[in-house]
Amino acid sequence: MKKPDLLVLIAVWELVTAFFTLIGLAVLVMIGFQVEALFLQDLEFNFSGPFFYFGLAVGALTLLAYLIVSVTGAAGLLANRDFGRVTSLAHGVISLLFFPIGTVIGVLQIVYLTRADVRDFFKN
Repeated sequence: MKKPDLLVLIAVWELVTAFFTLIGLAVLVMIGFQVEALFLQDLEFNFSGPFFYFGLAVGALTLLAYLIVSVTGAAGLLANRDFGRVTSLAHGVISLLFFPIGTVIGVLQIVYLTRADVRDFFKN
């Protein structure tokens, strides 16, 4: 059976989102390290509280989970594995939250990956 046309495009989209997620993760890590430098400058606001670090940790773990879903989905699609289709469906559902571009692409991704010919391709 011939590989459906848009699977590579979906994998590229997932790798692009993984790249930008990695950038966001790096920014959160840099902010975490710069907090102490801001605290030493004798500013009137205080970022060194535990809630700030908790927020950074939650954000970093969320971005890390999204990065794993993106890379796993792209690798699975490129390897023609069924877990790639399922993970890409999860990626599409998560992308619905990122209005407006992520919503449009997420809907198209879900519709395409649930088509009968695409499902049959991954069954074999």
